[in-house]
Amino acid sequence: MPILISNGVVMTGGVNLIPGGSSPSPSHVFQGSNFGYTSGGYSPAQDGVNIIDKFSFTSDADATDVGDLINEAFRTAGQSSSTNGYVSGGLAPGASNVIQKFTFTSDANATDVGDLVNATRYMSGQSSGTNGYTSGGEATGIGFNPTIEKFAFASDGNASDIGDLTQSADRSAGQSSSASGYRSGGDNNGTKYNTIDKFPFASDSDATDVGDLTASKSGPSGQSSTASGYTSGGDTGVDTNVIEKFSFSSDGNSTDVGDLIEVNVLAAGQSSTDSGYVSGGKSDGTARNIIQKFSFSSDANATDVGNLTLSRFDTCGQQY
Repeated sequence: MPILISNGVVMTGGVNLIPGGSSPSPSHVFQGSNFGYTSGGYSPAQDGVNIIDKFSFTSDADATDVGDLINEAFRTAGQSSSTNGYVSGGLAPGASNVIQKFTFTSDANATDVGDLVNATRYMSGQSSGTNGYTSGGEATGIGFNPTIEKFAFASDGNASDIGDLTQSADRSAGQSSSASGYRSGGDNNGTKYNTIDKFPFASDSDATDVGDLTASKSGPSGQSSTASGYTSGGDTGVDTNVIEKFSFSSDGNSTDVGDLIEVNVLAAGQSSTDSGYVSGGKSDGTARNIIQKFSFSSDANATDVGNLTLSRFDTCGQQY
């Protein structure tokens, strides 16, 4: 896991090591220093995919197949603890409520560790140091819904309903700061949104609208630096390649800070300590296997740094 120093607190391995010998407390785990993962998805060549791909953050290279989900799941949400990746909900092929977990420390298959409140697809995923979150999506028997669900990392178990987004939307991007989860963009039956929602990790409550994207869009991917959330690509009526950034320290609108190498929707997003990644997705109707990377330290365009093992979209991402 990354080692970061902030306000005198050294954060490593998912805990804060506080000077003076005081007890450690959980840290956020929205970034990785080792690997990114792309889980599941939909491939026109074989429909649903159960592949868990892993690619390096320390060197640009192709991904390798390191395990399988319990089913051929797509339209899922991804979360990351300090030790495990999670894949929640989706279609497999019917709407699923399953929460799956796979370990980061060894390449292995996922296991079923709990259930969401609702069988849901097209949610966004967020992660605190202690919990995984899903927000929005399309739920069986409910349709488009605003629900925020939470499940614990410390023990396997079911999720609980803890609040609502400001809109009922699917196909949103998810981001995480040390204090809050974010959802940006989305769609409700063809109506696209530019909303940036924020909900706190410290207490279970509804989200608030804290800003706008540069355009209303569905199907973008989300990334997180220590300071900012990123929303990459998406469909505004046409597929786009825009990389947008909004601040975590103050509520406000996002700004256009760069371009992906091509238009992209329904890709997975991953975050290292230095860069945001976009893997797979769909460009002008064609499934892609490209892994793209863009810098957090300077606003710039993305570069092509490798390939997934299979072209696919409707995937989810994790990081370690």
